[in-house]
Amino acid sequence: MSKLTELAAWLETRLPELLAEHQVPAASVAVYAGGEIIDHAAGVLNKGTGVEADADSLFQIGSITKIWTTTLALQLVDEGTLDLDETVRKYLPEFTIADEEAAARITVRQLLSHTAGFEGDIFTDTGRGADCVEKYVATLGDVPQLFAPGEMFSYNNAGFCVLGRVVEVLRGKSYNDCLAEHLFVPLGLTHAAASPYEAIRFRAALGHVTPEPGADPEPAGIWALAPSNAPAGSMLAMRARDLVTFAGMHLRDGEGPDGTRVLSADSARAMRERQVELPDLGLMGRAWGLGWSLFDVDGGGVVGHDGGTIGQASFLRLAPGHDVAVALLTNGGDPIPLYAEVVGHLLKELTGIELAVPPVPAKDAPRIDATRYVGEYSSSVADITVSQDDDGRVWVERVPKGIFAELAKPEKTELVAMNGDTLILAEPMQGMYLPHAFVGDDGTGRALYLHTGRADRRVSV
Repeated sequence: MSKLTELAAWLETRLPELLAEHQVPAASVAVYAGGEIIDHAAGVLNKGTGVEADADSLFQIGSITKIWTTTLALQLVDEGTLDLDETVRKYLPEFTIADEEAAARITVRQLLSHTAGFEGDIFTDTGRGADCVEKYVATLGDVPQLFAPGEMFSYNNAGFCVLGRVVEVLRGKSYNDCLAEHLFVPLGLTHAAASPYEAIRFRAALGHVTPEPGADPEPAGIWALAPSNAPAGSMLAMRARDLVTFAGMHLRDGEGPDGTRVLSADSARAMRERQVELPDLGLMGRAWGLGWSLFDVDGGGVVGHDGGTIGQASFLRLAPGHDVAVALLTNGGDPIPLYAEVVGHLLKELTGIELAVPPVPAKDAPRIDATRYVGEYSSSVADITVSQDDDGRVWVERVPKGIFAELAKPEKTELVAMNGDTLILAEPMQGMYLPHAFVGDDGTGRALYLHTGRADRRVSV
């Protein structure tokens, strides 16, 4: 029995058990190893209809889309029409944010590595037309600059929408058409959809949300986020097999499954090169390349990306030194421990690599002096207050804003010491103990940013 055959049998037995254990309605898994692919799915795509998942079912891949957008951009580099170190303004003269000096300096490379520095969680809905990305970019004029371009990492959805618009302008066609013509077709993908209009042709997963901790997941009231954020990950859906086919192209340094050159070897490798280091943020890795998150793990380097939409979560991990990729797509429940067991087991069996386990708080975490951390931080997503009570316990209160106020309730949870200036939630949020890194200095010794992948700037002491 080959190793892949053995793992296929493991998935068939173990995946349904894990779905029940973690209240995940359905999941789809695919493994690419040395040119071979296995896949398996289990569960229910929509608890409201009872439609069962199969290996051809489509799930949203969320922010894994950013790797597809990066690939479209690097194809343009290969063709000589895009220079990563030129300013965005060279290709989009109309690009404007609140800080004019920063807008004139931001480069394409900074968009790709999440170092452009402007507020990134902007989810303005500009309609469903082919011009929705163009209209979205035109709304960014009052978006604040959080730090100087290139200074540090802060995850930036809006930056990838700008990048998607650069691709549209240089190609002279919509983002969705670019995906189809320059990636779906040369990769031979048959179960990938850039919008609901294509997804409806297949069995498609609906996200499920949990109304309160411990409750059973319920079907979400909406399938997707705004089309205007498509280049950042609001729309793209596919089966797990098609996702690892794309990953296999990257593992072959740009060569498609039939030998077609989809991306140059230089560009594929450049995407995996370190561009910026990250604070200790758990599952986000310790550095970022061009699009890819980079993980320093025992047994070899791993690159990947995760995605989250309305009730759907996705995970993609590649081990370039072993020619192996694993994708896990889910539609609700508690996906983090499912990821840890499924993706962790498959990668270890095929490569010997052990993924870092999601961080958890120490039972005996010491009390700390939180003076450096206490205060208010803000972004377009939420207002955040960090406080310390008379018993020395540290608390973080998050009040969602904008569209997130409709999707989540205010929460106040405890933080405990983790590592240096990184604290961690004492209780899980959406199945994860989220690290909170406090970075920078406001001039008085207090942290300037609360970093959870996105850098939220201090607005008061």
